[in-house]
Amino acid sequence: MISQVFILSSKGDHLIYKDYRGEAGSDVINIFYEKVTALTGDQPPVVMSHKDLHFIHVRQEGLYWVATTTAADSSPFTIIEFLNRLTALVKDYCGSLSEKSVQMNFALIYELLDEIVDYGYIQTTSSDVLKNFIQTEAVSARPFSLFDLSNVGLFGAETQQSKVAPSSAATRPIQSSREGGKSEIFVDVIERMSVVIGSNGVLMKADVEGEIRVKCYMPSCSEMRIGLNEEFSIGKSQLRGYGAAVRVDECSFHQAVRLDEFDSHRILRLCPSQGEQTVMQYQLSDDLPSAPPFRLFPTIERDTGGRLLMYLKLRCDLPPKSAAINVCATIPVPKGSVSLSQELSSPDQSAELKLQSRAVHWMIPRFPGGTQLSALFKLEVPGLSSASMLEVGPVGLSFELPKLTVTGLQIRFLRLSPIQPGPSQRWVRYVTHSDSYTIRI
Repeated sequence: MISQVFILSSKGDHLIYKDYRGEAGSDVINIFYEKVTALTGDQPPVVMSHKDLHFIHVRQEGLYWVATTTAADSSPFTIIEFLNRLTALVKDYCGSLSEKSVQMNFALIYELLDEIVDYGYIQTTSSDVLKNFIQTEAVSARPFSLFDLSNVGLFGAETQQSKVAPSSAATRPIQSSREGGKSEIFVDVIERMSVVIGSNGVLMKADVEGEIRVKCYMPSCSEMRIGLNEEFSIGKSQLRGYGAAVRVDECSFHQAVRLDEFDSHRILRLCPSQGEQTVMQYQLSDDLPSAPPFRLFPTIERDTGGRLLMYLKLRCDLPPKSAAINVCATIPVPKGSVSLSQELSSPDQSAELKLQSRAVHWMIPRFPGGTQLSALFKLEVPGLSSASMLEVGPVGLSFELPKLTVTGLQIRFLRLSPIQPGPSQRWVRYVTHSDSYTIRI
């Protein structure tokens, strides 16, 4: 049972505030922001408490999406799922998640909150149901231009090095499909990988979680057929023939997906609703079909002047025509580190010492496959000893691999029946994110 829902900017500005039960005053907004900013580290707890009130929040696109409850038996996981679904709805209707889009569409968001929650009880978060009740038109925060690609990412996110321009549907409000506009469907194959590599270079753990997500901007419902790899198998027992099989350990489907052609032809059939929905989720545990995308070769020593020297060689083992973007290596360093000097192998790289998190952050905007980059870091650490040198590492990597899936899952075809009248476009996109990529030193 939810007492309040509010949205705050990263600076604590009140963007949206909805009180369903009158169990707490509006000062809880300031209390929450004081608690969340007073915490050390980059990952505050999702659930926090103040007297009898519990704060549950997620952070999306720099905004805090918060729900409060006084009920001791409320499930935090249910409320977290509700908040995630709320962010997806706002993105569907407003076109993007940003402080500006929330401010410009506050009336629409309040109307959404009135429909999806009644006196603290969640009613529905289905775009297909809500489209019959929501009357407020969305205001586009920023018109899309094909000629302005400087800050457009793979899925409309702002990145420095992206070269991919999405269609205007990526930032179009959901209502636009009812205005006689062009019909478009996006199928996104998104994978997140968790990897642990030992200090000897041996792969110790590798897990991949993936999903197929459909974003539908069509005026009417049509049956969609999504063809996966013919050699796609679930579990080792289903491996077929001697070809290069695409294997996962577990797989689940949305309740709207019909599987009568899945076993024989690996085809998913569904009638997509407007908005966004995840039609399939899968997982691969303790296995990778190819080598990990990155390998690190570190050398850690102390020079004659008492400085800590870290010489790092980072190799990208992706195919030569592929590239990783927004690569960031985080290297924990000894306590008391005061300054950093650096020598990087290319001018587009950068590095900085963050004293609060006690780590060096090495940023690489674009890393082509089959190449190797290096960095020499010299740290001033007063009183450096052999024991404090053991505080270096492990190295954590974050990155994005556009146009690539680690499992090898591909969409063979995407067909609609009956064929839609008027112009329609279909887009298939792939991306792999690092969920946790750890290399021990």
